[in-house]
Amino acid sequence: MMQAATSLQESTLAKSVKPQQPREYGRGTGIPDPIDVYVGGQIRTRRLLLGMNQEELAQSLGLTFQQVQKYESGANRVSASRLWEIAAILKMPIGYFFPADQRRDRDRPREDLQRPESIELIRFYYAIPNPRIRQQFFDMVKTVSASPDRAPR
Repeated sequence: MMQAATSLQESTLAKSVKPQQPREYGRGTGIPDPIDVYVGGQIRTRRLLLGMNQEELAQSLGLTFQQVQKYESGANRVSASRLWEIAAILKMPIGYFFPADQRRDRDRPREDLQRPESIELIRFYYAIPNPRIRQQFFDMVKTVSASPDRAPR
């Protein structure tokens, strides 16, 4: 009787489990999950904004800079505990590392902000010690960007 109940449970379970579709990305595909790539990009962006190199972040984590490279590219997933450490070192809340709208694709403005020249411009902007001059620079950039002769993207 016990065997009949067990085989009934097994056959019910087998019917309820759907066969898995081949995955487009993730483990075993050679293509990183887009969320892992996004998280890695956020780590890289924040690290660069702080003027920190991969070696410095790696030393703070007790890792090699190659491991940080793999995290930043999305090749290796960042565990929850490691992300907690990274967030503390980079002085950001955990939520910073994930898309606000829970979508897997990034929008163009976020990609623009992650470009090296954008990060460098932000660092230089905040390095201007005089708030009045910083505001004048901001106003000039705003005016130039609204210019009708600006080149298309």
